[in-house]
Amino acid sequence: KIKDNDLYIKILSSKNEVNSGIVYGGNSRKQKKNYQIGNKISLSYKSKGENRIGYFNIELVKPVSPLFFDDKKKSICILAAISILKILLPERQINKIIYNSFEKMLNNLKSDNWINLYIHWELALIKQLGFEINLLNANNPIKINNKLFTIPNLLLKNNIDKNSNNEIRDALIFNKNLLMENLITPNRLKFPLFRNILESYYI
Repeated sequence: KIKDNDLYIKILSSKNEVNSGIVYGGNSRKQKKNYQIGNKISLSYKSKGENRIGYFNIELVKPVSPLFFDDKKKSICILAAISILKILLPERQINKIIYNSFEKMLNNLKSDNWINLYIHWELALIKQLGFEINLLNANNPIKINNKLFTIPNLLLKNNIDKNSNNEIRDALIFNKNLLMENLITPNRLKFPLFRNILESYYI
């Protein structure tokens, strides 16, 4: 929020880049529901210069977050995914695969095995950001930065059927270790709070 009714927002666009800008009146009673994290929007962007903050005109296309307001786990999952993208994707850097996979992951939140699909989305994102690993052919435990990590059973299976809470938690922790070792720690970033909350649901 900036000023009384204006918002400063960050978007991942179908042009496959991250961008930030101001929405005039975005925090008004009539408009603020459109800017729930994860919603799909149509927008136009104007800026007076490449190094100056631009302005968005926005129309809501598809509300996503409100569909899961009554489901804490799925709501936190959306916040966790967005938080990871927010800190790891540089602005104005194109990546079509990440945009498409993120949209697919959001659509899959309606399925029964959504958490498994989220875990595999997270692993695919890590690969897209530069850490490529073939888990099915890797030695277990696997060495990363001279540290040994056990590959969880969930990620070694050829299917994504329902798993126990322990298996889900192990997979989330494994992905967190990959993120920390290869992206978060080297860039002196802070691991997203919402991602830790998501993990805490599977004790």
